[in-house]
Amino acid sequence: MAVLGFQYRHGPQGKMKPRLQTSLGQQLVLTPQLRQALHLLQLSTLELEAEINAAVESNPLLDWDESEPLRVADDGAPASTETPADGESGDNDFRDDDWSPAGEAWQESRGWNGEDGGDPTDRMVQTDSLQDHLSWQLHLTHLSERDRRIGLMLIDAIDDDGYLREPLDAIAQSLLPETRCTPDEVLAVLRQVQRLDPVGIGARDLAECLVLQLDNLPAATPGRELARRIATGPIDRLPRIGIDGVAAELDCSQDDAAQALALLRSLDPRPGAQIGDLPANTYVVPDCVISRQQGMWRVVLANERLPRLTIHRGYEQMIQHADAGDAGYLRGRLQEARWLLKNLAQRGETLLKVVHCLLREQSGFLEFGPQALRPLTLREVAAQVGLHESTISRAISRKYVRTPRGTIPLRAFFASGIGTEGGGEASSIAIQEMIKRLVEAENPRKPLSDARLAEALKATGVPVARRTVAKYRELLNIPSSHERIRVA
Repeated sequence: MAVLGFQYRHGPQGKMKPRLQTSLGQQLVLTPQLRQALHLLQLSTLELEAEINAAVESNPLLDWDESEPLRVADDGAPASTETPADGESGDNDFRDDDWSPAGEAWQESRGWNGEDGGDPTDRMVQTDSLQDHLSWQLHLTHLSERDRRIGLMLIDAIDDDGYLREPLDAIAQSLLPETRCTPDEVLAVLRQVQRLDPVGIGARDLAECLVLQLDNLPAATPGRELARRIATGPIDRLPRIGIDGVAAELDCSQDDAAQALALLRSLDPRPGAQIGDLPANTYVVPDCVISRQQGMWRVVLANERLPRLTIHRGYEQMIQHADAGDAGYLRGRLQEARWLLKNLAQRGETLLKVVHCLLREQSGFLEFGPQALRPLTLREVAAQVGLHESTISRAISRKYVRTPRGTIPLRAFFASGIGTEGGGEASSIAIQEMIKRLVEAENPRKPLSDARLAEALKATGVPVARRTVAKYRELLNIPSSHERIRVA
């Protein structure tokens, strides 16, 4: 279904979930600069490198700069952040040349799976599908086990464009006999799925997809309410009635109608296409580096792979002497170049904020391993750094950090939680690690059953149901107790 030529959307730059901050909420205006910022934030390091190369080739005002590294921000923002390691303090002074990401300090690093690894960038990773991306977010929510099963069935039915084509009663039928639910109950869970990133996911038609994206914008966004009326009204007839017809039907001025239609064109009619477009077997390239020196955890951007950019001064000076036509063209490209440089700096600053927050919350994870991973959700990180949940999801998407424990995906720092007898929470990852260690230490002639494992966990203050233990054991690829018996 076409809507006034959604061809105005240029590939991934149609991603329209803006970065939301309290300080900007009432003044946010959708602009090409904002769309570019969101697009750059979602890119992996390899994709960003390709994007920068393409920008230089197409824009004569951009040039390579071999003298200065790409900075985090052009307003004096720090190029690194640091956090005291647990129970330690240290010297706050830090220089960029205190370490080398690929140097000797990392030669003895252990891989994410505990295996000896050489250069982490020589490892390859399989890209996540849209279903993987959504399922991961769903598991970080506080849905009940029953609603989570419904949510996973809904996610499985979402197509590559991000739409749910299956009727809700068919979803309910497909859950039988394990789960009995009504279409209304499925709809209630669908509303939760539609809150996941990317915005607009799980819609049942184009109108709902656009409304989901519009509702996620600040109420003060110019043209939002009228755009919503168009999306729920004459959207199917837009190619036929045009702006004049919209203005007449909705009793508004042509200028207001044009503004609302421009807002609709800026939205993404295929939100699912944003995810899973990274080629398989892509090399893992870290975006950040976490190290500890003199008792301090330090975070820096790993920018050694990124080309360095600057404004081409020769062309910039030509603007003053060019004729009107050429000057207008050069000014436009100059503005684009400045946008790119600013948005690259903003990407780095946002990434540093997020990683610094993860480091602060999960320093125990880096110190002691997965068993020390505490429950952490996108919402918690978003609240701490002052961004929207979907912005956090973009910032960590396909991003990796090099640590003393190896190169780790940023998603590994998140985990859902289970209540403990002490009143706190234990992360699901930590519980899996506990199960793994219990199995490793068991008597091979009398392996621990799932019930016995549940009892052992309860004895440590983590009450987990037997069926939950079975699920985690299967996730760890650990056979059942009767399959683990070793008599020799």
